[in-house]
Amino acid sequence: MVGGVAGVVALVPVYYLTEAAARALRTGNATFGPSPAALAYLAAVAVIVTLLTAWPAAALGCGIPLVAAGAVFALDLPAALGVAGSLPWAAAGGLPWSPPDAAPWAELAEPPGTMAGMTGLYTLIGALLVLSALLPGRLRSLFGR
Repeated sequence: MVGGVAGVVALVPVYYLTEAAARALRTGNATFGPSPAALAYLAAVAVIVTLLTAWPAAALGCGIPLVAAGAVFALDLPAALGVAGSLPWAAAGGLPWSPPDAAPWAELAEPPGTMAGMTGLYTLIGALLVLSALLPGRLRSLFGR
């Protein structure tokens, strides 16, 4: 039960960091320039996901909601946008850890999760977490053979 709760708690930073990475990648693509912020956000997501894969219950607690969010974005975009628009920090346009005077990271018409959901990042990360939880323990271990 503790693992599942830890996974659900980890869902918040994974969700918002993945979205921030997707937006930074889009900005880098639009300006035809590098995007070091995207690399930093994706590295943070990778660290969290690596920690979650060590605990199957936590991986499932975070992975299943991410797969569900990705499925909703793939199957019913208007409904997904409505749900994403009701999330915390959606109206403020800022990340939870952003300084109060930072520039907004989101348009009000594009709630948090839109880019990562539409590109399939949530589905990919969630599926990797679920698959890691279903693997036998000897294959899950970081230091095992």
